[in-house]
Amino acid sequence: MAFGSMAEIIEKCEKEKIEFWQAVLLEDISERDTNEEESREKMCSLWHAMLESSESYDPHLKSNSGLVGGQGKKMGDYVEKGDSYCGEFVGHVIRRALEMGESNACMRRIVAAPTAGACGVMPAVLVTLFRERMVDEEKIINALYVSAGIGQVIAARAFIAGAAGGCQAEIGAASAMAAGALAYIKGGHGEEISAAAGMALQNLMGLVCDPVAGLVEVPCVKRNVVGAVNALSCADMAAAGLKSAIPTDEIIDAMREVGEALPPSLKETGKGGAANTPTGRKIREELMGEG
Repeated sequence: MAFGSMAEIIEKCEKEKIEFWQAVLLEDISERDTNEEESREKMCSLWHAMLESSESYDPHLKSNSGLVGGQGKKMGDYVEKGDSYCGEFVGHVIRRALEMGESNACMRRIVAAPTAGACGVMPAVLVTLFRERMVDEEKIINALYVSAGIGQVIAARAFIAGAAGGCQAEIGAASAMAAGALAYIKGGHGEEISAAAGMALQNLMGLVCDPVAGLVEVPCVKRNVVGAVNALSCADMAAAGLKSAIPTDEIIDAMREVGEALPPSLKETGKGGAANTPTGRKIREELMGEG
């Protein structure tokens, strides 16, 4: 997709009297020299893979390191008691975010949206909406086009890899994509979608990438929860009419600036942040035999 800014997508929507998702769909058709049926078929296959990945979670699996596994089930059991602060819906979003992050660490099939390390954010919100709020599947597919457009703009203007820009580029991008998708499902159009994405990304500005022992497990899995819940809150703010004081494209540019300023130790090298705590270093030594 060739969009270089959120403003460009919104301008196309207003000029051609189409929805955000349609602008992204048309761009995909043009870029890949395909047709609408084939494009939607591809997006539908990604959705079904995401759905299947979420529903095939195995609570008995542990990652090779032993750092993660079974946490999603623990969260689910807690939610079922009916006494959580977040309530049943958000509780299940948290559960699914954990489950998908654990599945990635356990080498199960996942959908990188936009990366493997952030694979839990999108399904956490969309699968929960689909299963518990009975959101129509066609609406979900449209929402995935919305998220794809947002992700493409972030990738074009900044980055989506933790090694390039810190975890703000992975969880931040995923959260922005999910927030925009949720805003669309709520009935939002270009401005609301952009506002939700911008607020979500801004909330996670500066988030470092500091995987303990260099593994995408700690603190990565639980950060998927932060991204998912952040997306929900930002979509609700956008639906309530709140706007991002800073235009979303400028927030993306600022995220790039911050990412470039981060030292290498905080960009997926496993040498700074949580990875460099006494416990983090101990875990690395035990797993990798390194001091």
